[in-house]
Amino acid sequence: MNAATAVGLAAAVCTTSSYFPQLRKCWKTGSAGDLSLRMFLVLAAGVALWILYGVLQSDLVIIVSNSASLAMLSGILYFKVRQIGPSELPGRREFFYRRRP
Repeated sequence: MNAATAVGLAAAVCTTSSYFPQLRKCWKTGSAGDLSLRMFLVLAAGVALWILYGVLQSDLVIIVSNSASLAMLSGILYFKVRQIGPSELPGRREFFYRRRP
């Protein structure tokens, strides 16, 4: 294993494991509380694009670590969507241009 791969693996472990405490809290409480749905949706889209990038580059470290991240993000999103309910999800226009009261 070369130095670049070792650094990539260390970075992957750090970033991927960072989602675990939040997912664990959501699992225990059954709630996503004050988590931002928009932020997690944009983050999930970015992680999915990283997976695609890893596939295009044939980089197994990027593919595996981001797949694990996306799985944990999906769990957090599940709790958030379950909490607010599908009928309260914003439409495309409201997602980006929500007006504050």
